[in-house]
Amino acid sequence: MSSKLECTGMPDIFRGCVNRLIALRYDSGTLGAVIHLPDFAEPGLLLLLCYCSEPICSNEWAKEKKSRQTVLRRVELIDEDLASKLNRQAESFTSYSLELDESNDIKDTAQLLIFIRGINDNFEITEEFLAMESLKGKTRGEDLYNRVSAAMERHKLPWSTLANVTTDGSPNQTGKNVGLLKRIQDRVKEDNSEQEVIFLHCIIHQEALCKFVLQLDHVVKPVVKLKADNFPELSDTDWLCDLAFAVDILTYMNELNVKLQGKYQFVHDMYTNIRAFKTKLALSSKQMSNKSFAHFPTLATLKEASRHVKKYRKSLDDLYEEFCRRFSDFGKKLTSLQLVSCPFTQDPETVPKELQLELIDLQCDAIMKEKFNSLKLDEFYASLSAAKFPNIQKMAQRMLVLFGSTYVCEQTFSVMNINKAPHRSQLSDGHLGSVLRITTTPDFDALAKTGDQQHCSY
Repeated sequence: MSSKLECTGMPDIFRGCVNRLIALRYDSGTLGAVIHLPDFAEPGLLLLLCYCSEPICSNEWAKEKKSRQTVLRRVELIDEDLASKLNRQAESFTSYSLELDESNDIKDTAQLLIFIRGINDNFEITEEFLAMESLKGKTRGEDLYNRVSAAMERHKLPWSTLANVTTDGSPNQTGKNVGLLKRIQDRVKEDNSEQEVIFLHCIIHQEALCKFVLQLDHVVKPVVKLKADNFPELSDTDWLCDLAFAVDILTYMNELNVKLQGKYQFVHDMYTNIRAFKTKLALSSKQMSNKSFAHFPTLATLKEASRHVKKYRKSLDDLYEEFCRRFSDFGKKLTSLQLVSCPFTQDPETVPKELQLELIDLQCDAIMKEKFNSLKLDEFYASLSAAKFPNIQKMAQRMLVLFGSTYVCEQTFSVMNINKAPHRSQLSDGHLGSVLRITTTPDFDALAKTGDQQHCSY
C-alpha cells in the first residue's frame, strides 16, 4: 500500500487525516508504534556477512579480506571478552535488575533474551546484554526459570541482590503459582528472606494495549484497506468526526510511545510521562464537556463535532481508567520513585521510618540542595556520604536500577531477525548469541581494534 493517499475527490483535511493515521501504523494487530532498527544493527550485519559470505570492507575492522574461520574466531573472542568484562563489573553490583522477553527466530526456536542493569557503590550504572537462552520444545514458567537460573549461574550473579524483573506480561512469566516470576521470588527468598523483587510489566507494552479501549476499528480498518476510488465513508459526517478524533488521540499516544523508548531510561521519568498523559486526558475530557476542542485540532475543524461530545468524553474517560488500571504496578512504587527523583519536596512523614531522619538531614543541607540542582541524579546520590545517608543511598540504588520496559529486548529481536534470516537460517544459537552481545555493546570501534589484536593459528 502506498504510504500516502492520492484521491482528487477528497478534501485536503481528510486526505491529511488519513495519511497521518496511516503514518501512525495503527491496526488491531499491532501493539504500539514500530520500534525502529537500532543504531547498532550495522555492525552485526558486518560480522555475519563476513562470516556467511565474502568479507566486506565498510570500516577499519574489515579492510583486509579475512577467511570465514578467522572472522568466526574473532567474533567468539570478542564475545568471550565482553562476557568476562561484564562478570568483573557484576562483582561490584550492590543491586541489579533483569529485563526478559521471548520471541521465535526464523527456525521457530523460542529465544529468551536477558538484559541486565546493575549499579555499584559509586552509582555507576551498567546496562548490558546478559544472555540469549534457546528454549527447545516447551516454554512453561519452569522452562523459563531454568534458563534464567542457568544464565545467572554462568555469570555468578547472586539472587540476594536481584531488585527487579521486567517482562512483557505473558502468562508463562506472570503465573501466580508456577510462573517464572513466582519461581524467581521464591528463589530470592531462600537467600534473603527480606528481599522483595519488584516485578513490572513493560510500560511500552501496557501503553500500547490501552488504545484498544477506544474501539476505533470502524475508523482504522477502512483506512488501512483504503482504495482511493471506493471510499463511501467520506459521505458520512459522523464517520469523518470519528476519523478526526482518532487522528488526534492516536497522535498523542504515538508521541507518548516515543517518549517511553530508549536505553538507560529511569522508571521515574517514564512514569512521569504516563502521569502527565493521564492528566491531559482528564483536562481534555473536562474541556469537551464545554464543547471545547482546544487540544484536538483536527476534530475542532468540524462543526459537526459538537454533536459527539458525549461519545468522545466517554472514550477519553475510558482511556483514563484503562491507564489507571494497567499502570497500577508502577503506581504502587510512586512514593519511592518520587523520593528518589525529588527528595527535597517529599514530606518526611510519608516515607519509610528508616529514611525519615536521613531525609530531614538532607533537606536541611543547603549544599546538598545546590548539588541536587546542578548534578545528574546518579551523580548526586554518589556524592552523598555513605555514613550519613546509608538508607537513602540504598533506596536510590534500588530505584535507579529498575527496568521500565523491554525496549532493549525488542530492539535486539530486530537485530536477531536480520542476522538469522531465511538466507542465513543455519546460524547456530551460540553464534547468534555472540553476534547479539557484540552488536549491543556501546563501543563497537574499540571492540574492532581488540579483534584485530587477537591472532589465532589454526
